Amino acid sequence: QLRLVESGGGLVQPGGSLRLSCAASGSPFNHYTIGWFRQAPGKEREGISCISIDGERISYDDSVKGRFTISRDNANNMVYLQMNSLKPEDTADYFCAAVQFRECRLSAATYASWGQGTQVTVSS
Repeated sequence: QLRLVESGGGLVQPGGSLRLSCAASGSPFNHYTIGWFRQAPGKEREGISCISIDGERISYDDSVKGRFTISRDNANNMVYLQMNSLKPEDTADYFCAAVQFRECRLSAATYASWGQGTQVTVSS
């Protein structure tokens, strides 16, 4: 069973940046595609980015394209989400999730393992 722990959330002003980290343990990390999701209060969880096992396939939701960058370090069992030009509407709890699947998909239903989340607040 893969265990995921997110970190790096916090309070940031509009236009600022944060880097979220997702640390994995408990299972061979390079068997998993990783996705980042977020859930704002009163809203459904939405997929914002994913990266395939080998890092060759990456997808972004249109809402974050050009502002967020996903990357992974298989040697250290880490996935990162660099978030730039943050907006108030980016405020949410952010989760990483894993699935033993080669393709990169932004559907939450695809993913089997989830972290507990880290909170991101974008406000002046």
